[in-house]
Parts: sequence; C-alpha cells; structure tokens
Amino acid sequence: MSKATSLPSFSRNEVAKHHTAADLWVIIDGYVYDLTQFQALHPGGAPPLKRLAGKDATVDFYSIHRKNVLNDSRFLKLKVGTLQGFKATQATEPSTPFAESDFVRKHSPYYNASHRRFRSAVRSFVDAEIVPTCVEDDENGEDPSLELNMKMGQLGILAAVCGKISTKIGYSKIQCGDVSLEEFDYFHELILCEEFKRFGAYGLSDGLLGGLSIGLPVILNFGSPYLLETVAKPCLRGEKRICLAISEPYAGSDVARIRCDAKLSEDRSHYIVNGVKKWITGGRFADFFTTLCKTEGGFALLVIERNNAVSTKAIKTSYSSAAGTAYVEFNDALVPVENLVGEEGLGFSYTMYNFNHERWGMAVGGNRMSRLMLEEAFRWAAGRQVFKRKLIDQPVIRFKMAQMAAEIESVHSMIEDITYQMCNMTSEEINKDLAGPIALLKYKQTRAASLVADTVCQIFGGRALTRSGMGVFVEKFQRSYKMQAILGGSEEILADLAIRQSMKTIGPIPAKL
Repeated sequence: MSKATSLPSFSRNEVAKHHTAADLWVIIDGYVYDLTQFQALHPGGAPPLKRLAGKDATVDFYSIHRKNVLNDSRFLKLKVGTLQGFKATQATEPSTPFAESDFVRKHSPYYNASHRRFRSAVRSFVDAEIVPTCVEDDENGEDPSLELNMKMGQLGILAAVCGKISTKIGYSKIQCGDVSLEEFDYFHELILCEEFKRFGAYGLSDGLLGGLSIGLPVILNFGSPYLLETVAKPCLRGEKRICLAISEPYAGSDVARIRCDAKLSEDRSHYIVNGVKKWITGGRFADFFTTLCKTEGGFALLVIERNNAVSTKAIKTSYSSAAGTAYVEFNDALVPVENLVGEEGLGFSYTMYNFNHERWGMAVGGNRMSRLMLEEAFRWAAGRQVFKRKLIDQPVIRFKMAQMAAEIESVHSMIEDITYQMCNMTSEEINKDLAGPIALLKYKQTRAASLVADTVCQIFGGRALTRSGMGVFVEKFQRSYKMQAILGGSEEILADLAIRQSMKTIGPIPAKL
C-alpha cells in the first residue's frame, strides 16, 4: 500500500479546526499538511502560513511555488492526510504549451523509433542523476563529480557526444537507449544536446559535456593510434576529462592571433610549450588540454597532459563556475612529440574542422534553454493572479507568449532542416556548404534568446532576478543568454560569415541588374 492511500482522510471542517500558530494545518492539492513546526523554517516567514491556517492553500501555493517542492523529503514528512473526496486527477499543475518540440508532442518526418528510445533513456538518466541537485550544483559551482562522469561513460553518453567517430576506438553501441552507432545520426546528437540543457543549468551542463564535446572530436578525427588509446579511450570511458584550449587574452574570434608557442627540444623528442589560454570551458578540472600552438612549421595542435608545468585558475563567469571555466598557463611544459595531433602546420585547419559542428550544438542547446523559458512563463502565468485575473488571461501576456513561441519554433525549424542536411552530407561537405547556414542559425538563435530573455523577465517581474523560488531558472537564463552570443564566434562575426559564404555560391553581383 502506498503512503498516499494509507494516510487518514479529513473533511474540510476537520482541517479548519487546526487554524492557530500552535496547531497549523493547510490543504494543498488535496493533501493535508501539518506546518506547525515548519513555520520557523519557512523561507517566507510565518505570517503567510498563519493567514492560511486551516484553509485550502492550493491557489496561494502554486502562485509562488513549483509542484516539485512538495516532493522534497522535508515536505513529504509534513503530509498527514488527504482531503475527503479528493481525486488525484483534480491536482493539476498549469499545462505548458510549447514545452516540447513537435517531435515529442506529435509527429515529425525526421525521427524514428531509435530517436524516441534514445530521448526517453537520456531523459530518465538526466532526471535521476542530475535534476535533483542541478540548481544547487550549478549555484555552488563545484566540479562535476568524476563518479557521474564515469556513469555517463559506462552508458555511452560520452561516446554519443562524439557520434559515429567513436567507432574508431571500438564503440558499436550506445547503451543508453540501446542505439547502434550504425544507426546513430545527428538527430540523436540533437536530442542529447536538448536533454542536457532541458534542466536549466547551463553552466553545469557545460561542465558535464562541454569540454569533451569540443576537445575530443579533433583527436578522434585526426589523432594517431597512440592518442586514441591513451587519450580518447579513457575520456570516453569517463575516467579522464578533456577540454579545448584555443582562446587567449589576445585572440577570441580571431583565432590566428594566438601567441602560445611550442618549440622542439634539442633531441626533438618533446615540444616545449609556453603561453596562456583563457575562457577554457572545463579547463579547471581537465586532465588533457587539446591546445593550439604556434611552431616553426606553423600552427600545431597538441594534447597537453596536466602536470607541474600546467596550472589552471578558475575564471568566475556570469553564468556558473560549474562549467569549470579556466585561465590556463603553460610554463615550459614538456609535451611528447607523440602528442601532436595529425601533422605540424595543419593545427589551424584541424581546429576549424569542428567549428561548424560546435556552433550547431550550441544553437541546439541554446534554443532548448529558450524553450524552457517559455515553459516557465506558461507555468507562472497560469498560476499567478494579478488584479483578480490570472496573468495568462491578460492579452498583453498572451502576446508576449506568442512572440517567444514564434521565435523558438522558427529557430527549431531551422535546426531540424540543417540537421537533416548534415545527416545526408560528409563532414567535408558540411564544412563547405553548411558553414554559412550554420553561422546564420547560431546568429538567429542568439537573437531569439535575447528576445526571450527580455520577455520572460518582464513576465516574471522581480522573481526573474532572484536566485531561488519560482524564478530560479529565469534568473539563470538572464546570466547565460549573452554568453551564447559570444562563444563559438560572436553574433556579428557569424552574421558576416553567413553572407560571405552565401556570396561564394553565386559569384560576383553585378552593379546594375
């Protein structure tokens, strides 16, 4: 017998008898709670509880709280009974239109049974292992645990981040969802990107997957058997962590301006690396740094293992320290020549090779965060009452919802169209033909995120600026959406790239038509 059915049942009149500070009961969603001892712990103080003593507090509760608050172990202990005549179906949380893409809501030509199976499995993992503490973990900014990293490795989630190229080191199946890598495609990756942004903690998500998603693919694509064995395998198993070290204080979007240099030792057995890298996602806790350096032969990409000559300092960013963003110093770091990725002189090309895939993934994850904001806005507007009407009953609020929905859905349509093209192209074709469209996609996505950030903030009011309660995810979004417009190439750079790429396909434009 479940706890809910074993609880005693009370009439409203019986609950009403417990209406004093010394004996305080309330009804929430058909359940009876004894809040007598909880008054001293209530974040909002005792007065709001005293006003509702002995009464049905359902409307008041949902106007400022989430339903999942009641599932916290602390509040489950406060549940003393059920309301007579209560049926579970009457306990409803505000519905949330647009909370899922069309694929999840109904039908889509892009997805099959393996995609649905994969989404269900990834979501179950995220909900069980990450969601319960994601707000605290993101806020505290601690390093994501190695134990969780290894769980993701065992389930093949880390291999899924890198996609089909994981077959180069023996992977044939993603255990999470039981998906073979033969059938694995960019829509599976799209699903993974969305599910790891769906829980609303952008920094924590980047700390879990960000470093590997941009630091490892280049090794899988161009690395030697030695690097595949010593670096790629332990990273995909979750035993080690990796990051991409490109940006410097002197070079952001203009990658060619980097100064970090690598010189061969006299016996030509090692590179001696000196320089700094900045804004390196996952750098604070990485074991390996996929690092772009300047050499006598041009640009080289080196895998540098953490040692005494490598130091990292945390960079406190606006969104969360859980991303592990770091300032990295290489002081006469000795790097075996075996750690050179591909050929010396081609490092810049290798770096550029994954940029389109990286930008596509950023756009997917960023738009899923925007979708979460729309979902949060619906939840808030459906429960909050202003001037004796729910917010959702105000035409101006519905207009704001429509603005957000139109932007989010249009970006999602662009994402799915480009993803379909990617599924039917080689990597070379993607880099040649989709660099412009992907740049335009990311520009559009970050512009949409700006509108969403402004709009959802106005709907939530003061709660959008508070790091707790109903607006906690909105506040986090306010601290992360501008980052999306900078990382992976700034909006202005990408918008220009999109047009320059499109002009290549049509040749010179005549002065007069």
